[in-house]
Amino acid sequence: MNVYDSGRMADVLAPEGYVSTDAVDDADLVILNTCHIREKAAEKVYSELGRIRDAKADGTMIAVAGCVAQAEGDEIMRRAPYVDIVVGPQSYHRLPKLIAEANPTQKAGSRSRVIDTDFPAESKFDFLPAAETQGPSVFLTIQEGCDKFCAFCVVPYTRGAEFSRPVEAVLKEARQLVAAGAAEITLLGQNVNAYHGDDDGLAGLIRKLADIDGLERLRYTTSHPRDMNQDLIAVHGEVPELMPYLHLPIQSGSDAILARMNRKHGAAEYLKIIDALRLARPDIALSSDFIVGHPGETDADFEATMALIKTVEYAQAYSFKYSKRPGTPASDMDDQVPEQVMSDRLAALQGLLNEQQLAFNEGAVGVSVPVLFERRGKLANQIAGRSPYMQSVHVTCRDAEEADQYFGQTMPVRITGAFANSLAGTLDDGTTAETTQREPARA
Repeated sequence: MNVYDSGRMADVLAPEGYVSTDAVDDADLVILNTCHIREKAAEKVYSELGRIRDAKADGTMIAVAGCVAQAEGDEIMRRAPYVDIVVGPQSYHRLPKLIAEANPTQKAGSRSRVIDTDFPAESKFDFLPAAETQGPSVFLTIQEGCDKFCAFCVVPYTRGAEFSRPVEAVLKEARQLVAAGAAEITLLGQNVNAYHGDDDGLAGLIRKLADIDGLERLRYTTSHPRDMNQDLIAVHGEVPELMPYLHLPIQSGSDAILARMNRKHGAAEYLKIIDALRLARPDIALSSDFIVGHPGETDADFEATMALIKTVEYAQAYSFKYSKRPGTPASDMDDQVPEQVMSDRLAALQGLLNEQQLAFNEGAVGVSVPVLFERRGKLANQIAGRSPYMQSVHVTCRDAEEADQYFGQTMPVRITGAFANSLAGTLDDGTTAETTQREPARA
């Protein structure tokens, strides 16, 4: 979502004469777009601000945007007196006005310092210019905020209550993106499957989006198990444009910890959803999030998480040590887990997840899969994209001209090698008869 927001900030500033640059030395304005999910990410903001301060010229303005700005606006102003603007994630459409208020013609130290962390009554989406595509695969925010109030999570306090964009607004932006060259759209939301732009929910929106000419692929993230209804599950088997991949976080396999997390579902309910998804789309690849060391987690609770992972068999997953976030209920719980215990558990959990991810990738060797080439590879004449199952696939072309030819195209690729985080392949000339349909991740 921050990638999407950063792109929209650039869109907002373009009419003011701003263009993007990768070099701080060249910038008249540096915007640090931030995340507050974990303590390490929040603390990195201040070290990054110091680096920018040391590198910038006196005339360069510095703005801090995003969730750290929302949660710690006053603290940023105190700790970093060289910051000119602090703006929350719901107010970045006001950036031109805030820049004018800060008076960019003045040197650093002489400007007005501006902070805007309100939750405005009007939606920022009503004031954003038409979206411009950044390539063949793009993001599109359809939902923001969260009403779940998980005990460990700061999102409801930084992003606000759940808000869904109207269906017609989403369809309009999607059509603009496709007209500008997008072939794949990933729908974004803190709880994207809680989308309620109309009575048909996310399932209905996906069906409507699939009718857009030129849109080849759809994905959505991130989902909550409580909002995974039967209609949405059915869409996975009904809409071929919806890719066979789903990120569905559970966080823990222990019912006791799920209750302490205020997740309002248990492990058995989650596994029923997985079974229903695999019935609707047998080849679906699954991803999840896991937190180890949530307050109160015992060895037995951790083993329950490991058992659930073994049952599901994930294609990939994200995992973290519990991070105490100020103002969240879990931060005040007495039974915090020692740091070393969390580290040991995380190492064991990631070892299992890495084994599963490598096994899933190795299962693709010899198979032909359609790959949307969306970016250049790191090696000469290399082009890269994603399989339907979200795997990164690299192909080396004969020369740069051939690589340019296939950029933005969806091509069949015969997988020749599997690695921990990617696949290698060659363009499939169709001379072999192996199926392009994967086997299910779990029988």
